[in-house]
Amino acid sequence: MKIVNSSISKLDGMSLVTGKAAYTDDIAPKDALLVKVLRSPHAFARIKNIDTTVAERVPGVVCIFTYKNVIRKPFTRAGQCYPELSPYDKFLLDEYVRHIGDDVAIIAAIDEKTATRAMKLIKVEYEVLKPVLNIKEAEDSIPVHPEEDVFTNIEVGYNRVKNIVAKVDFSLGDMEKALKDSKIIIKRSYTTQSQSQAMMESQRTYTYLDNYDRLVVVTSTQIPFHVRRILSNALDIPVSKIRVMKPRIGGGFGSKQTVQSEFYPALVTLKTGRPAKIVYSRKEVFTGTTSRHAMTFDITIGADKKGLIRAIDMEGLWDTGAYGEHAQTTLAAAGKKVLTLYNKVEACRFNGKAVYTNRVPGGAFRGFGVTQGTFVLESAINELAKELNINPVAIREKNMIKKGETTPLYNIITKGAGKEPMYMDSCMLEYCVNRGKELISWDKKYPNQVISSTRVRGMGMAISQQGSGLPNIDMASATLKLNDDGFFTLMLGATDIGTGSDTILSQIAAEALGVDIDKLIVYASDTDVTPFDSGAYASSTTYTTGNAVIAAAEKMKSLIVTYGAKYFDTIEENTIFDGKRIYSRNDGQSITLEEFSKKITYNMLHVQLTATGSFVPKKAAPPYMAGFAEVEVDLETGKVDVIDFVGVVDCGTAINPKLARIQAEGGIVQGIGLALYEEVKYTKEGRLITDTFMEYKIPTRMDIGNIHVELAEGFEETGPYGAKSIGEVVINTVAPAITDAIYNACGVRIRDLPATPEKVLHLYKSIK
Repeated sequence: MKIVNSSISKLDGMSLVTGKAAYTDDIAPKDALLVKVLRSPHAFARIKNIDTTVAERVPGVVCIFTYKNVIRKPFTRAGQCYPELSPYDKFLLDEYVRHIGDDVAIIAAIDEKTATRAMKLIKVEYEVLKPVLNIKEAEDSIPVHPEEDVFTNIEVGYNRVKNIVAKVDFSLGDMEKALKDSKIIIKRSYTTQSQSQAMMESQRTYTYLDNYDRLVVVTSTQIPFHVRRILSNALDIPVSKIRVMKPRIGGGFGSKQTVQSEFYPALVTLKTGRPAKIVYSRKEVFTGTTSRHAMTFDITIGADKKGLIRAIDMEGLWDTGAYGEHAQTTLAAAGKKVLTLYNKVEACRFNGKAVYTNRVPGGAFRGFGVTQGTFVLESAINELAKELNINPVAIREKNMIKKGETTPLYNIITKGAGKEPMYMDSCMLEYCVNRGKELISWDKKYPNQVISSTRVRGMGMAISQQGSGLPNIDMASATLKLNDDGFFTLMLGATDIGTGSDTILSQIAAEALGVDIDKLIVYASDTDVTPFDSGAYASSTTYTTGNAVIAAAEKMKSLIVTYGAKYFDTIEENTIFDGKRIYSRNDGQSITLEEFSKKITYNMLHVQLTATGSFVPKKAAPPYMAGFAEVEVDLETGKVDVIDFVGVVDCGTAINPKLARIQAEGGIVQGIGLALYEEVKYTKEGRLITDTFMEYKIPTRMDIGNIHVELAEGFEETGPYGAKSIGEVVINTVAPAITDAIYNACGVRIRDLPATPEKVLHLYKSIK
């Protein structure tokens, strides 16, 4: 391979670092109306009366919307393939507000100052209701959604009256027998907090009407095609009347897999015919969008005395907040993409329930539920190893899935029981564990090292898997167009959210065509022009869209050969294309691709060669990771410092090793934040206290220690040139590895994240 598996720089790298790249707000019309949203000060309330008359008289105010003058039609904001598994429980505006930060009114004015002034003049009379703030009490509390016109497209266990959004249940084997036959049984409970995606660019959108009175939506999103469908439903206008475009984007991490800011300016533009824009403040991101779902899990593990695990039983409760977007899918992932790690069990069972509360809604975040499930399972495995006095590496080597193996659970969760089992032929997890152990000097340092009378270092580890797209659900297409000077336009519905997917997919196209990468021009994420793509989520882009690119390239090569044969007046079997020239075997004639493309365009044949390829994944192709942490605990303050974190990742063939390593490093940093720093606090009334970066702490460069990432040299036969995903798996091992390292350092077992200094110190003093 010449271009794939090469660490070329991002195609847009220089424009990004020099400030030339245009983001949504950079290109918004200067005369666009400025849109603001009045948000609820109450966690749960009914609007008894809302008076906008004074606000509407403010000079420069163009329009104000409340629930009284907008269409009432339920929808979901979750960017998922249709029909969505999330309930249709959201309205453009509603009589009820369900969390502090929920939308109450929409104001459009000539500038921000005017919109803000008008917003303050809106008078709202609320009937304040008792909020549901405890997930364990949610089923016995008043309904967060008292309205009767919400619904689900698919049966997921939804029960509005009981505040149940979704249930997930699956099992393998006889759990009771397996536990009875186990010589040791451990039962533990773990909790993880909600976590903000904390991307640099907040949600922002501008809208306008084109020459044909179609709504054009330019937005910072991960899901352009889903945005189009969701807006069509919410605004009750045909999909054909909406065009969605994504410019450069300043990160998403799942936050922009939920439609948020797009509704408000769209509504204003449709009402006024004028361009409109909205830019979320950071506080609005915290209180008015979504975060990682907080959860609590009870887990039971049964094993023999040698550490062979017989049974794993997980029961979870998921806080989905005020709305149910992504509740079922993240909850299901917490079991389906976690329990399949350990394939030697006789029985495993997963029961999960997602419930409404009057908190900020849960949503998509890198790891998408697998992060929470991995923390629970891997923490419990570490505790089991300690109970059995077995090295954590050894217990995993005995129980984890390995290359060429399968588990019946794969077929059960994909509803394919009885079919040919899926074998993990590309699994390099065993290598990842052994290599990570070597890189961090595990045998030398485990379990701890005393640095001084007040500082101790400890070691911890964990393993994880994720997915590479969603089998039989995700779909991607790519179109290649041969232009009149021998270069190609690669049109992608895929969404580059800063990961470098435009570069990676161009590498795949260039490799498949046999051309240099500078012969490719990328045009992406425009629902009018580019072919359909599910979006940048579920770790699907490289794997799913990459395969679509190869399919398009193969078709393009075939077209070049077909028209090359016509040019040489011969048959296709006598025609060869090598990426630079087209040859005729008959007489040795040849022509460069540049000259050929000019001739078929201007002088003969008069044809434009275009080819579209599509791909839907048919089997699981999970990436794997082993993570190893070395931390230092200050016994006087409880402060935990990450000294080293080693991540060895099996992502198959890395299309671009440099970008893959950067993905891994970024995921590890976010995992460190989840483990140690990112604490979410609410008042007893349900107000989010940690709603700015002054209160909500994410790790800085000074907090992350040394991070070492190595990529295993694997190959997945179903992936593009052997590639699997890497974007999400890299966050999952961090928290359980760090918390076990803390235990090995000082004996403190953290079962509820984050491991703040106060928590560590308090627990340390209690065990002394």
